[in-house]
Amino acid sequence: MAEVAAVRHADRVLAVLRESDASAAAPATPEIVASWRRCLLNHHLDPERTDPPILLSGMELRHARDYASRLLRAADPELDRLHNQVDGLGYSILLADRSGAIIARRVRDGDEDGCRKWRLWTGALWSEDVEGTNGVGTCLADQRPVTIHRDQHFRRRHAQLTCTVAPVFNAIGQVAGALDVSSFRPDPTGRVLPLIMAAVRETARRIEKACFHTFFARHLILALPDDLDTHSVPLLALDLDRRVVGATHAARVALRLDETTLGGSVVLGDLLGAPAPSEPSSFAEGERAVVMGALSQAQGNVKAAAIALGISRATLHRKIRRLQLERHRARRA
Repeated sequence: MAEVAAVRHADRVLAVLRESDASAAAPATPEIVASWRRCLLNHHLDPERTDPPILLSGMELRHARDYASRLLRAADPELDRLHNQVDGLGYSILLADRSGAIIARRVRDGDEDGCRKWRLWTGALWSEDVEGTNGVGTCLADQRPVTIHRDQHFRRRHAQLTCTVAPVFNAIGQVAGALDVSSFRPDPTGRVLPLIMAAVRETARRIEKACFHTFFARHLILALPDDLDTHSVPLLALDLDRRVVGATHAARVALRLDETTLGGSVVLGDLLGAPAPSEPSSFAEGERAVVMGALSQAQGNVKAAAIALGISRATLHRKIRRLQLERHRARRA
């Protein structure tokens, strides 16, 4: 029976190469199908390979943990918090670095043998180009939250696992790793997975925020309006002259910032100037985000928000009226 199931899994994976038979990959999503195709065409992997994931040597693991030391310090209390939330559901917590190597874990005592067997363990390498479609590897490849449930894995060896993973961004807007909640005996229906995903995404954002605040500890941190559906927290770091010296991934996307822009001594006030003729709507959205962030941080006090932005109170009042943000202004301002 197991052999029949294995053959069917391999057939489903291989069917993605025949576009006319794409329906044979059900219940895989388009994102899973795209990952399977990468595994077959780009990485030349075999879905029937049965050997376990590679384990880093002790020296390699120490090097990986040293390189990710900032991430580990920020993540440590959040891993404990998340483990307390999901422990009763039989899930383990794994933190991977940007290469897909597991550098930290939180595992129940009774699950240690199972986690060792399935390599849900410190030092295991779960990159997509080696292990095929899996939570950590595919999250890092796509730079987005993913859930890989049982036979959505590329390799049939991993088809008993369920992994829910979110990317973790560092203080300079790059993917630094992946936060994984995994089980080797999950509920086959996956009914709890939306709740797991919400907890994973929130924890990944908390880690990113802690990394950013630590990295820019001597700077003013401005929080922009936050869309909680995103997987990054929109934050700016400003120096005493209100120059933008740092931005999270979400802030870079919202304000169209890159390393060249940030290296050019952009003053916060420059983000509040006249919109570029070719990009009026996107600029207005960025300007609105900056003004709302300053007002929120100043609890609606226009004078304090203007000081934070490095502009006059009159100028900020004009922007508030133009952007229709009167409801964000405190009565006393």
